[in-house]
Amino acid sequence: MNGRDRTTARELAHRHLEAGDPLGWFEDLYLLAGEDSSIIPWADLKPNPSLVEWLRQNGSVVSGPALKVGSGLGDDAEEMARTGLQTTAFDISESAIARAKARFPKSSVSYVVADLFSAPNDWQGRFSFVLESYTLQVLPQYLRAETVRRIASFVAPGGTLLVIARGREPDEPEGEMPWPVTKQELSLFLTRGLNEISFEDYIDKEEPPVRRFRAAYIRPK
Repeated sequence: MNGRDRTTARELAHRHLEAGDPLGWFEDLYLLAGEDSSIIPWADLKPNPSLVEWLRQNGSVVSGPALKVGSGLGDDAEEMARTGLQTTAFDISESAIARAKARFPKSSVSYVVADLFSAPNDWQGRFSFVLESYTLQVLPQYLRAETVRRIASFVAPGGTLLVIARGREPDEPEGEMPWPVTKQELSLFLTRGLNEISFEDYIDKEEPPVRRFRAAYIRPK
């Protein structure tokens, strides 16, 4: 999610936030993009390298049903499935889900249109691995505590949550979307029955480089 034209996405996000509709711009963006992913800031058309690296190092400790929060065009979900995880991926945007299905017609991933804030009840405590990458940073601050609560609720006892996001210090300005998160915001996962097993604060290899957090949490059995 770097080195791309974010103008359209930022304009749509601002317009919907001003209208009190912080989630509506995702469908508008995917619908406007059609088959052209260049205006979708996070659509790199390849798996997130931070996910690929983490799965290579830790894949042996995660198995079973998995959930990708915010499927986008499907690359992260497909990478999860490739490693043997029984993957469900959801997005609030019908157009995003349709595009993901079209890109991967033979996929084993279950792609679902769903709103994080009204997700199916049977997803509660169901997944042994949950990936949240880049969703928190495209939601306004006033939604983040509830976002954390919802995401944490998907993790099964003994399950793992992996979070990847842009990072910043509390005294640094948020700037424009994507809005980096703070360590304090991610610490809210610890108030939702999860224990932190690793926290990495690093500069990625994009051009220009971006500060990111990669945190892993486990729900005790």
